[in-house]
Amino acid sequence: MTFATADVGFKQDVPEVQNTFLEDPVMISVLERYLPRDVLSEVSPDLIRICDWANTEGVVLTTRMEEDQPRLRQYDSWCRRVDELIVTEAWTKQKEIAAREGVVAIAYERKYGQYSRIYQMAKLMLWTSGSGLYSCPIAMTDGCARVIELNGTQEMKDKVFSRLTSRDPKKFITSGQWMTERPGGSDVGRTETQAVWNEEFQAWSISGFKWFSSATDADVTMLLARTHDPSPSTAPGTMRQGSKGLSLYLAKVRDDEGKLNGVRIHRLKDKVGTKALPTAELELDNMLAQQVGDKYRGVKNISAILNITRVYCGMGCTAAMQRFVLGVKDYARRREVFGALLKDQPLHLATVANMELQYRATSQFTFYCVAMLGRIESLDNNLPEIREHDVPMLRLLTPILKVWCAKNAFAMSQEAMECFGGQGYMEETGLGRAMRDVLVNTIWEGTTNVLSLDVLRVMAETGGAALELYSESVRGIIAPLKDQLQYTKSTQNIEKSLQMISSHFTKYATLETRNLLEASARGLTFAMADVIAGALLCQHGAWSATKAKLSSSSTAAAEAEVDCIAAQRWCEGLDRKLAYQIESLGKDTRYEEDKLMLFGLADARISCRPPVPSTIASKL
Repeated sequence: MTFATADVGFKQDVPEVQNTFLEDPVMISVLERYLPRDVLSEVSPDLIRICDWANTEGVVLTTRMEEDQPRLRQYDSWCRRVDELIVTEAWTKQKEIAAREGVVAIAYERKYGQYSRIYQMAKLMLWTSGSGLYSCPIAMTDGCARVIELNGTQEMKDKVFSRLTSRDPKKFITSGQWMTERPGGSDVGRTETQAVWNEEFQAWSISGFKWFSSATDADVTMLLARTHDPSPSTAPGTMRQGSKGLSLYLAKVRDDEGKLNGVRIHRLKDKVGTKALPTAELELDNMLAQQVGDKYRGVKNISAILNITRVYCGMGCTAAMQRFVLGVKDYARRREVFGALLKDQPLHLATVANMELQYRATSQFTFYCVAMLGRIESLDNNLPEIREHDVPMLRLLTPILKVWCAKNAFAMSQEAMECFGGQGYMEETGLGRAMRDVLVNTIWEGTTNVLSLDVLRVMAETGGAALELYSESVRGIIAPLKDQLQYTKSTQNIEKSLQMISSHFTKYATLETRNLLEASARGLTFAMADVIAGALLCQHGAWSATKAKLSSSSTAAAEAEVDCIAAQRWCEGLDRKLAYQIESLGKDTRYEEDKLMLFGLADARISCRPPVPSTIASKL
């Protein structure tokens, strides 16, 4: 046996995924169920092609963007303030590609009616692996387009919306979303930025400080500001406090001469991940803007943005899971340890199967929300099924989807890294960057706690009607399956879980027990996601079985069997899992116990601590 050297000896066969769409039976099966056959047949070549692009040119562009990250040149050689944001040519190229591929446009062309959103999001899911985080400005561009479509003036639709949704790279523009300020991230009611009517320019002058502004190189931006009442009958400078004083504004980032429109780039943010994405702190000084929608309705008007950006979060996390699972599975086929391939070793097999199960459930929940979004955008909103079901249901589900997908995607990134062993920890594999990048989804558009409380807020504002709608929807999904023997136990567990969720909310939805309900908000949110995902897996399994019966293909039969296994496994013990998620976290004594454990003893010790000598204090 020859001893090993750097060039001689064992070299691991490199794992690779050649075409994500063709190699992922989960995604294909979901699209087969949601899209009419003729639509799927027409769009499939485009989905295959975008995968090929992502694995070739997309990889090259992403690598360049990571190697040459955004930089800020604040002053020129003569000490003049210029605030020049420098991005790599690869980043600029991504904008051209996004326009040409219609990553935003597909949703608004509505060539396939309500199915256009499904097609667009499927393409987005496959495009993201080569987009190098350009999906972030695309998400905000999509959200801006939807708000203008709903609430914009005709001039905004003609001059801005038409360009946000254009396929022409020379016309296409992107939008930022500047909401976050220092007093509060998700707590927009503490916004300090102010808007004053400028009679000379017939526009609003926006001044303030935006602490976290992603896609700083965008062409336009949407932002919230506290509105000064311009009415002559009101004292100058009168503003409403809290979120009720906010209005939504649309502004060009640069004026017609290419100069920044009242914007000073204070600094670029040094983030844990998403390094290729320019994010900055911005000082606004009389930035000229136009109001979008009614005055003081800013928070309500951004709901359309939030619906879209949260769905983007869900889809981005689903895409990340897809890549993790496919990569880990291919590695398991190639990597041999202790005399056997990883794919044949029980513990590794069980680990990857759990990853696959989570990905399957996430795909079902995400595309369920996407389909709902497509119906809302394309069908008459006066239809009872849209007005009474889809609109309120999507409002409830988008924070649940975002929270659940983000948490699970980050957990899966760590699991995927472990599955590759020491090689996974090497920066060159890209898993470290993927982990850092996917982490942002747990924070952007609201942390887990913030959105869990938002779920409670929706329930409270509707007097429990939102929860009732959710329960009825889940029961509607599983109703046709109760008589199918293979789903009897699964549907029973789902029903028990629904009763548990409803009972918990009803029990603690009082002023006296509000703290207990809030303490279990996370568990309640995750439980609602787990339950609807289980129902959708069962529904998909039944659909798959019907398809197999109508087909003579052995592949269809195998897919039906796997879909059934996935649904049964997900729902197995679901009610017991929820019992811990909800009940133990909301038990009567837990809130006071938490306060005592975290702060009670510590505060008592601090109060008894002798004062620090002044000589030492000065050094501290």
